Amino acid sequence: MEKIMIQGGRPLHGTVQISGAKNSAVALVPAAILAETTVVLENLPVISDVETYSEILVELGGDVSWDGNTMHIDPSRMISIPMHNGLVKKLRASYYLMGALLGRFGEATIGMPGGCSFEPRPIDQHIKGFEALGATVTNDHGSIHIYAKELRGAKVYLDVASVGATINIMLAATRAKGITTIENAAKEPEIIDVATLLNAMGAKIKGAGTGTIRIEGVDGLHGCRHSIIPDRIQAGTYMIAAAATRGNLLVDNIIPKHMEALTAKLEEMGVEILESGESLRVIGKADYEPIDVKALIYPGFATDLQSPMASLLTQASGVSMLTDYVYSNRFKYVPELMRMGAKIRVEGRSAIIERSKLHAATVKAADLRAGAALVIGGLLVEDGVTEVLGVEFIDRGYDNLVSNLTMLGAEIWRE
Repeated sequence: MEKIMIQGGRPLHGTVQISGAKNSAVALVPAAILAETTVVLENLPVISDVETYSEILVELGGDVSWDGNTMHIDPSRMISIPMHNGLVKKLRASYYLMGALLGRFGEATIGMPGGCSFEPRPIDQHIKGFEALGATVTNDHGSIHIYAKELRGAKVYLDVASVGATINIMLAATRAKGITTIENAAKEPEIIDVATLLNAMGAKIKGAGTGTIRIEGVDGLHGCRHSIIPDRIQAGTYMIAAAATRGNLLVDNIIPKHMEALTAKLEEMGVEILESGESLRVIGKADYEPIDVKALIYPGFATDLQSPMASLLTQASGVSMLTDYVYSNRFKYVPELMRMGAKIRVEGRSAIIERSKLHAATVKAADLRAGAALVIGGLLVEDGVTEVLGVEFIDRGYDNLVSNLTMLGAEIWRE
């Protein structure tokens, strides 16, 4: 079993280049299914989720090739085949196959998604959207079968502003007859990224990034070239790590506006943040103020950053509170941080965190962002070597994490 080993106590210094957004990539790759000629996706992160998706496209009959961080996808010979198990079980975002295959072929059969298990993410809003477009949806022994003789534009009101449902309905609606309107749509930057790709393919989408998205269906889509936006969660993780280790780090190739919620909280603690063009410099301090953090839907503080933030809050003088209003059960990392000496107690949706001196321990990541929290915890340990298990989760969302941290001065390696 592979593990990450960390000899902590070293501040991070230097420059880190942020790669393409994982949460965009896992939607953009299946979106290519909707085209009838080659789609070229640039700035893809080299992570296991993207590799799994490329294998899925090949299973569907696509031709996939790589040129560095650029993927060439020829979907012209693809067919919609049932995918009950196998690769789709490794990938939470495999549900995007539903909207893409439904839009292109009028039919999809997909096993329930896998991936991280910190909290179930029901797909009822996805199904609600597909049914509004005229599809019939059935559950057959754990697989979702979706069929439509013809997709028709419709008004869809989402009960919750779900990123996955917003994108999935958008994918299917690009090929529907007439106009589809998604109300209470999610506003995350990754949704804008997907809409930008689809419009470059010939779709007619307006309002992405707002609460109302309007899609005028088209008869067909063509290939294009698209560069993925930077990963705001990866960037935020390095920013938090730099602050936690009292380092001085330039986080480059980002969109600073996407980082505003995190930047505000770091500055509230006492971290110095300097913005310059497409980069942010994070300068850590010896002492930090305790703060309250509320994870909310975008543009609020990202739920994907609340786990790493918990490790940083153990360094604040006093008591901090971390509340997650997006996922109520995203605190599986807390017992592992407590094994390292963190003083944390969970009450409902909140974690109350006191200043703590962390020590070396063997800990295990239960999901992707929990893994990032444990790595940051390990960077804080001044004596001994921290062992982080569950590396497969970390590899789902962070490319070159160990080599990047090594370049920045951390003593970290894989065994």
